[in-house]
Amino acid sequence: MGRKKQQGPGEDTYGQMAGAIGGLAIAFGFLATIKDKLSLSWPATVLLTAGGLVAIGYLAWRIRWGVPRLWACQPETSPAVQQTALQQESPVEAVQAQAPGEPVDQAQAPAVASPSGDESHSQLTMVLSRVGAIGRGEHVRAGDVVIETLPGIGTVYDFLVPEGRTHDDVAKRLGPIASMFGVTRLHLKLETSRKTERRVRLLVLNEPPFSRPFPAPTRQEIQTFAGVPLGHEVTGRLAGVPTFDKASLLVGGMTQMGKTTLVNGLITCLLIAYGDFDLYLLDGKLCGLTRFEKLAVRYEASDDPAVLESMLNELLVRVDDRYTQLQEAIRNRQRAPVFKPVFFIIDEAADFYTDNGTKESKEQVRRVEDKSRSLVAKSLESGISTVMLTQRPARDAIPVKVRDQFLYRMCLYVASEGSAKVALGDSYFDTVAPIHPALLDPDVKGQGVLFANGSSTLLRGFNFSDEFIWGVVDEVHARREAAIPDSPLKQAIDLLRKNDAEFMLTSDLAPALGITDTRPGERGKQLSKLLGVAPGKDDKGARGYWLTDLTAAAMSGT
Repeated sequence: MGRKKQQGPGEDTYGQMAGAIGGLAIAFGFLATIKDKLSLSWPATVLLTAGGLVAIGYLAWRIRWGVPRLWACQPETSPAVQQTALQQESPVEAVQAQAPGEPVDQAQAPAVASPSGDESHSQLTMVLSRVGAIGRGEHVRAGDVVIETLPGIGTVYDFLVPEGRTHDDVAKRLGPIASMFGVTRLHLKLETSRKTERRVRLLVLNEPPFSRPFPAPTRQEIQTFAGVPLGHEVTGRLAGVPTFDKASLLVGGMTQMGKTTLVNGLITCLLIAYGDFDLYLLDGKLCGLTRFEKLAVRYEASDDPAVLESMLNELLVRVDDRYTQLQEAIRNRQRAPVFKPVFFIIDEAADFYTDNGTKESKEQVRRVEDKSRSLVAKSLESGISTVMLTQRPARDAIPVKVRDQFLYRMCLYVASEGSAKVALGDSYFDTVAPIHPALLDPDVKGQGVLFANGSSTLLRGFNFSDEFIWGVVDEVHARREAAIPDSPLKQAIDLLRKNDAEFMLTSDLAPALGITDTRPGERGKQLSKLLGVAPGKDDKGARGYWLTDLTAAAMSGT
């Protein structure tokens, strides 16, 4: 088939010029007709014609935009108004312009209509859609949003995500969401609901967490807390764990981050709120737990694995005895016995799992590992809780078979994700709303991430004054002393205190308690049976009884 010959550029120009000349001729003829009919001058004719054309155009514009609005029973919105709205500050700019944590008013976050006809909250819709927490076509309904300002703290956004979405979609994107608000991940605190997967409560802090320290809690605040408080959360409320029954705690963090201060606060809170319990302390820092020595059934200041093994052996005997009682109760169809709680607290635990290279040392560390795992695992049903602290949260610091037994985990500042996983668990960063300990401010001592019952809480441990701790210790000690029943053991304690003696020979103590047998062996057996305590030896090897051993035996119970 042949092709038509295309017109050249010159012919197209000639055609346009001819059309323009024709149009001018028609317009001139139209104006001349109006001038002749109305007997007007040329300027008046031109103005009258232009005004008429403008009026006709305005009428057509009104018909074009007004009739469809009236037909749909919607308020009229002109293109000029729409253009003005487009020129207003966008929700993104509103979020970026506002101060961190500043509440969003209606001017900053105007409600717009969603495809379903409901008004949507533009700010939250924009933020969540931009970070991928909801789809581009999904909206957060304005009626599902409650914004609350916490004076001096921040702003709380309580809302429902769209149907088909869950709080997990928000939790996985807290970092980008913080960026949209112009803050860091640590400025955000996420709370979820156990009633619906769609409920999200998001706190945006005005300042970095713990920029100003909160005052230490009072005795009443500790006593009324539902559980055992460990510190303040970012809003200033007390935070901790619901109970230590059938649970143990592992605390990790780099040196000088406040672990010992944290555990001192924990013991103080236990003394105030937890009731009567037995305390075993292994002070690997040698002076970190000394404040509580007079209340401990056994206190050791050492970093020798042999000392840890000795304490493990003692506690495992108590575990076995308690399980025997449980078995007897089940066989006899009796209620399970209620045991006195026991807390075994080890500071600088990593030092006890390090050998010196010799065969004997390696074998001893292996035994310590096995006995530690056995204690933490078996003691859950027997009321014995273990708290371990380590300043070296490396993979070889605490053996894996020991670490895996801890229900509660806490991590203070560390420099890497690997160290955080050692303290918090290998799968921690796959949990809901994890907090990376490497993001913590190392200058804020005692600040850490508590992972308990599947949720993470950023808190800062209590820094009680020495005077407050000493007052609590003295009060508890006096109460325990008054509760010791009148018995040969109490008489022996009173005798040593009356003589201001830390140690008394068997030959001196036995006659004072009415034992008249003069044979050393038989006298020793009768005294040990009467007191229920095994004798010890002084520096010279002479047999007798230490006041600390007698006091520990009097305060301890099954």
